[in-house]
Amino acid sequence: MGVPVVRHGTRRRRARWRRGLWTGGELLVTVGLVLLLLVVHQMWWTNREARRGAERKVEALEREWGTGAQPSPAPTGTAGAEEEAPAASGAGTGRDRSGNGGRTTPSWSRAYAILTVPRLGLRVPVAQGVGKQDVLNKGYVGHYPGTQQPGQAGNFALAGHRNTHGEPFRYINRLRDGDTVRVETRTAVFTYTVDQSLARTSARDSGVLRRVPRSTVHPSYGYTVPGYYLTLTTCTPEYTSRYRLVVWGKLAAVRPK
Repeated sequence: MGVPVVRHGTRRRRARWRRGLWTGGELLVTVGLVLLLLVVHQMWWTNREARRGAERKVEALEREWGTGAQPSPAPTGTAGAEEEAPAASGAGTGRDRSGNGGRTTPSWSRAYAILTVPRLGLRVPVAQGVGKQDVLNKGYVGHYPGTQQPGQAGNFALAGHRNTHGEPFRYINRLRDGDTVRVETRTAVFTYTVDQSLARTSARDSGVLRRVPRSTVHPSYGYTVPGYYLTLTTCTPEYTSRYRLVVWGKLAAVRPK
């Protein structure tokens, strides 16, 4: 019988194949670990840091305004007993109830108000602008430039992350008609009542930000007459930025501080 001969070339090819498999396996494990760390960073660390930063900013604003701790939120769908509904004669006339100290535009990227949503247990700073690095990634809610300020006739429009970086607007899809949303500034507290929502629209649907907000993609959603409106926007579905989720409300009460 012939004895099988293993050539040196065959051995070398097998050795290179084994080394290639081992190296490829190491690379896959390394890539997997890097991806896992990135996911942990995005899903946990950024949320933790942004929430802590937002909480500290709320506390700083309260100290700056000299208001201290706030009372427990009023029950969902109702206004506090101390709040007074705005006079009907002021609606749509352009009368300014913003309590903004005469300033029409707050400093860019600076927090100047506090948004409270009792149903969601949310209390978060509002800053001027919707830039990611300077505002949204800090866990703040951003005010759309060109829209009105709280208490002004028109549309006070806000944006917030739905996922990562504090995700303040993650659950705004849970808001229902009659829920209250409060906006507190240095000199006043404005209570809006939710009365409409749009589950999904184009990211380019600029109609939702107009002075009289109305979707240009879904014209049956929105308003047709001037008023005092609040618009909350965020990305949808979760973990994507393809569409926008919109919640609207109307000014129901103003309480000077």
